Amino acid sequence: MHQYKGKLIVHTGSMFSGKTSSLEKDVSRFKIAGYRVMAFKPVVDDRYSKTNIVTHNNTNIEAVAIETVDDIISYCRRENPQVIAIDEVQFLKGKLSIILENLNTLLNEGKTIVVAGLDMDFSGKPFEIVKELMPISDYLHKHHAVCVNCGTDAWISNRKVKQEERIVIGTLNEYEPLCRKCFLEKVK
Repeated sequence: MHQYKGKLIVHTGSMFSGKTSSLEKDVSRFKIAGYRVMAFKPVVDDRYSKTNIVTHNNTNIEAVAIETVDDIISYCRRENPQVIAIDEVQFLKGKLSIILENLNTLLNEGKTIVVAGLDMDFSGKPFEIVKELMPISDYLHKHHAVCVNCGTDAWISNRKVKQEERIVIGTLNEYEPLCRKCFLEKVK
């Protein structure tokens, strides 16, 4: 897996599409290949665990809960991982340009970075960090859930609860995957 040295791998799509499961699979492969791997998750995502990245299928990865990219840099300077995994990258706090600059620094040092994150919020607006990471990624995987209304590929994570804040942490009680057509019909 040496071909991945200094590469950015992005897993994106709607909720329930398998982004975190794919990140977990990548982490497992890197560990099997003997790489030093560190996983991170934003502290705000405490749905299943405060310290583990947990998929909707209940597999998990030991992780460090962080708030900003500076936290990741600090851990990396101490632990010197070869592979860095970041789940729910859209929840990283801080100025976008600083996040990108620091991730690029790690990539330029030969670190492999694997991220998973939502491409859009509940209203269809792109998450800025994912929008910026997609074109600079070496490997980009757009994942799709199944639309709960019609069974086609889902396009968005539709929020079922009436809350206007952009970030509302939740699972099936709060969100449902919908295709573009079903989403547009629902918001009419």
